[in-house]
Amino acid sequence: MLETPPREVHIEVQQVTHPSRVHLDIETDDIEAEVARLERLGARRIATVKQWVVMEAPTGQRFCVVRPQRDDFEDCAKRWD
Repeated sequence: MLETPPREVHIEVQQVTHPSRVHLDIETDDIEAEVARLERLGARRIATVKQWVVMEAPTGQRFCVVRPQRDDFEDCAKRWD
């Protein structure tokens, strides 16, 4: 994990097996609503794993839609509204 100031972007490095080599997680308190929104934008659902959804953008970039991971999620979400 890379250290960032409170209320800023949370960054972790992980090894992935898919070709894009970069993987993003999108935190949300309503996974199904966010997945539906992303599908309307052209992303497609790849798999549901435990409590998150793996998706793929039209560009081939894979990412996950996950439950909030940060204690300050509510504050951060309000900041980006």
